[in-house]
Amino acid sequence: MRLLINKIVLGLSIFSAVLGLGFLAWILITLFIKGVSSLHFGLFLNDLIDGGLRNLIIGQFVMAAIASVIGIPVGMLAGIYIREYGYDSKFADSIRNLSDIMMSAPSIVIGAFVYAVVVVPSGGASGFAGSIALAIMMVPIVINTTDNMLSLVPKELREAGIALGASKYKVIFDIIIKAAKVGIMTGILLAFARIIGETAPLLFTSETSNYFTLDLTQAFPSLTVSIYDLANDVEEKSRDLAWAASFILTVLVLIINLTGRFITRNKH
Repeated sequence: MRLLINKIVLGLSIFSAVLGLGFLAWILITLFIKGVSSLHFGLFLNDLIDGGLRNLIIGQFVMAAIASVIGIPVGMLAGIYIREYGYDSKFADSIRNLSDIMMSAPSIVIGAFVYAVVVVPSGGASGFAGSIALAIMMVPIVINTTDNMLSLVPKELREAGIALGASKYKVIFDIIIKAAKVGIMTGILLAFARIIGETAPLLFTSETSNYFTLDLTQAFPSLTVSIYDLANDVEEKSRDLAWAASFILTVLVLIINLTGRFITRNKH
């Protein structure tokens, strides 16, 4: 009987894995066929108003970069605090729990929050509001990554640094952070990959623009929001642009994820 149950469970597991991989392959193959057929060199030279994607790609990277400048230091410092200073205090546990909640919160909720707090008082959508929304999404990922990676550093390294007369912050930044830097960097790359592909929070905050601009106080070009708009357009040319943009975005996210895995594997 136990052998029969084991075979049934094994069969269901294999079936579920094959089913999941099948849907993933279906999506990727469809994206590849339609995306590659819509690609041409002019997409990278022209803005959306002229049938290209240049302003959207640059705009998406600019917002993600600004979000990283805000989110990475905040997340790392918070992660360092709860692991190296807070230990298992109630306050440190509260930060961990809040971070877990923020990671599981729907991104559209974060967009609605930034819309109410930033967009409405400022009088309209802006690139800065979009960057804030992406930074809020990035912070809990960096916090958890930093916390987990620092927890893997042997206690003996901390004790050795203190025994040599180094101050607490010197031990943290010169010994512990260096020992955990590969894991932290991988987490940061994965966090960046997460936010660069987000659409929902930008619908309320940055919106998008057909023109090239670096003015963060106005509606800002967004690749993901434009994919949503183009996919719902009645013109076939617009839908082809959406497929091309989706393919480019998928390749970018894949490259970032593979880079993170390569860094980790190279370390091991």
